[in-house]
Amino acid sequence: MDRGRNGRNTPTRNGAAPTQGRAKQRAYLIAALETGDDLGELRELLRTAGVAVVGQAVQHRDRPHPNTYLGPGKLLEVKDAAKAADANVVVCDDELSPRQERNLEKELGISVVDRTATILDIFASHANTAEGKLQVELAQLEYNLARMRGLWTHLERLGGVSSGGFATRGPGESQIETDRRLARDRIAALRRRLDQVKATRETQRAERERAHLPQIALAGYTNAGKSTLLNALTGSEVGVRNRLFHTLDPTTRQLAIDGRPYLLTDTVGFIRKLPHQLVDAFESTLEETRRADLVLHVVDGSAEEDDRMEMLRSVEDTLEEIGAGDRPRLLVVNKVDQLDAEQRTELRHRHPDGVQVSALTGDGLEDLMEAIEAAFARTLQSVELLLPYSEGGRLAELHDVAGDLHRDDTPEGVHVVARLPAAIAERYQRFAV
Repeated sequence: MDRGRNGRNTPTRNGAAPTQGRAKQRAYLIAALETGDDLGELRELLRTAGVAVVGQAVQHRDRPHPNTYLGPGKLLEVKDAAKAADANVVVCDDELSPRQERNLEKELGISVVDRTATILDIFASHANTAEGKLQVELAQLEYNLARMRGLWTHLERLGGVSSGGFATRGPGESQIETDRRLARDRIAALRRRLDQVKATRETQRAERERAHLPQIALAGYTNAGKSTLLNALTGSEVGVRNRLFHTLDPTTRQLAIDGRPYLLTDTVGFIRKLPHQLVDAFESTLEETRRADLVLHVVDGSAEEDDRMEMLRSVEDTLEEIGAGDRPRLLVVNKVDQLDAEQRTELRHRHPDGVQVSALTGDGLEDLMEAIEAAFARTLQSVELLLPYSEGGRLAELHDVAGDLHRDDTPEGVHVVARLPAAIAERYQRFAV
């Protein structure tokens, strides 16, 4: 994890561990947990960031130490163990306060990075579009703003004392104020640009809504296979890699089920302890989930039961946090090709409402499409309409969006009996019989 120009410790940005020689970044992991010692997710984050893990230490306590995260005795143990493992960075499984981070670095004599900085760096390395880069830069600036003071402490000591006995401001304090002002100005500029992007996205979304196509969003834990599922259902070729947060920008493709078109959108993956800076910065992206008529909650069926349940809870919590908790949802249990018959039976007992699929092999995709149709059918309402012959465009639109449409040509106009989504049915109220 290299120390950047702003003085912060961040993982390398090459996206993959070196294939030859010794790893440049060698991390020793620490965590304060009530129970257990599983740091597998943090290890996976660091693997994605291209960082080797050389050891770990877990202290069981109700809450982290307010000043040093770990207790004094554990700190000495970690200091010796990290030195013995030849680690050059310590990575914490929680977000540290600026005070905790400064005190840890002082006590351990080694660079310290927290979970949030690691995730932000991964996002930075995976951001390819202009919007994604803006979102990540905003999240990084907001995270670093509170941590700027420690960068100039060596200059603060240069402040003199005035003749009146009051300490004059040293150049360090002035530099802090300058940096903070520049950071706030940049944050304001980024927010304005993201507002413009949001307006553009709103225009695109309005155009899609005018097409009256049902909208489906893929949501789930990162690396659950959402992009692979999007490709399998729509025949598209969205990039897929076995790494966390490979997809940052929403991708929308058209899905046809029995001739009826739907819009299917892949969104950024969620994770345990997703930094609030990212939730705020990716507001316009996450809006796709809030606006969806149906959310497909994709979960990795091959994960251990405890991990799978934790993933489910994390996604449900995040959906609530972003305002999508009230959206109709359908659970999709992916990667069942990695399970035997007994394990799949057990999954059915654990998740009776879930649809088991393998996006990789195509197994279960027909069942999933039937479940999607059934989910939308439950939201339809029956209408009886009489459309004048002059409303030919409206009639063509009905054929695209209606379920179970029946029509009869009468002298007064076209008599239609159909089932429509509630939002669309309202627009036809004036033609109701």
